[in-house]
Amino acid sequence: MSDSTTAPEARLVQDMIPVELDETGFSTGVEREDIGERIDSPFDPDLIEVQTRNPTVGLLLNRIRRGTIDLAPDFQRRAGIWTLKAQSRLIESLLLRITLPTLYAAEGEDDTWAIVDGIQRLSTIARFVAPEDIDSEPLRLTGLEYLTEFNGYVFTDLPGRLQTRIEETELVVLLIRRGTPEEVKFNIFARINTGGRALTRQELRHALIPGPARAFLADLARSDAFRRATGESVSPERMSDREMCLRFLAFTLTPPDAYASGDFDDFLRKAMHQVNDADSHERDALRERFLKAMDAGSAVFGEHAFRKRFRGTGRRSPVNKALFEAQSVTLSGYTTPEIELLAARRAQVEEGFLGLMEDAAFFNAVSAGTGDIGKVRLRFRLLDEMFREVLSA
Repeated sequence: MSDSTTAPEARLVQDMIPVELDETGFSTGVEREDIGERIDSPFDPDLIEVQTRNPTVGLLLNRIRRGTIDLAPDFQRRAGIWTLKAQSRLIESLLLRITLPTLYAAEGEDDTWAIVDGIQRLSTIARFVAPEDIDSEPLRLTGLEYLTEFNGYVFTDLPGRLQTRIEETELVVLLIRRGTPEEVKFNIFARINTGGRALTRQELRHALIPGPARAFLADLARSDAFRRATGESVSPERMSDREMCLRFLAFTLTPPDAYASGDFDDFLRKAMHQVNDADSHERDALRERFLKAMDAGSAVFGEHAFRKRFRGTGRRSPVNKALFEAQSVTLSGYTTPEIELLAARRAQVEEGFLGLMEDAAFFNAVSAGTGDIGKVRLRFRLLDEMFREVLSA
């Protein structure tokens, strides 16, 4: 980008911004990111322990009952993705002895399993056989293709032999053992395609790092302040909204000048563990700072908060994750009078930001290789300098 960029050229650049897609192929309202991650050293294959298990449905339900299977119910294909007909057809497959796809799980402490792929399948089986174990209404079969005589049935309506058939059905579980390093687990699961698509990094973090951070991130993403600041344009599908909230927390807990990872995914995983380890007072303080940042973003940038802006076009770009973290964390460090002054001088802020977008180094820092240490520090520094110039004008 440069000062000589014309309005048509700006619109062309804006039109070429790629976006993330949800389950159905529609835009999530978030710019697709080139984070520029790399593996600095190869994994030691001796540290990777993967086992294939063949537990019966009954054994898996016992694990759910005892709390040793973590279904992370709002992860991946959440409630409502599968229709009653689709769930019923899965039960019909069990009755017809049709083999189900492999379940993928990671072993945690105390022999717990976190299901990474297969949550909807396992939840459907539990809803049919033992709905009380997952606090669900019983699944009543509908739309069966072959065993139509069982339409309208719940589990207890089936003949005893068919109940036994389901309970004794063996499922295939690929289990990543507890001793496997966390970064290796993430690398393995990142290679798994589910339903023809790869899991997002935040979906993996949600599945493999249980604890209070899950609900905390969901709470932040559902807040009125976040939705208002992002123009309610960020879809919760694929958990992009929660990842943005996590990025704010990560750079609040570890200031940009102290960011020295280079492995951005590892940086975010560590932040999620930090949130898990925080006490309720610390999380409350983080929540207050986050909400303040969202209100500040709305006040200072209006409908263009956390988005690229181009001179010569008033169109709104998708939310950019790198800008989200840089703008929100930087603004959260200012006093209320300073934020009010920036909001009062919004025209000057806009002009300053347009100037940054025409700076090739800044544009590159929010567009490509965004996890690079130098680019992270540069985008935070230049934004802060721009705000300070407006404040001192």
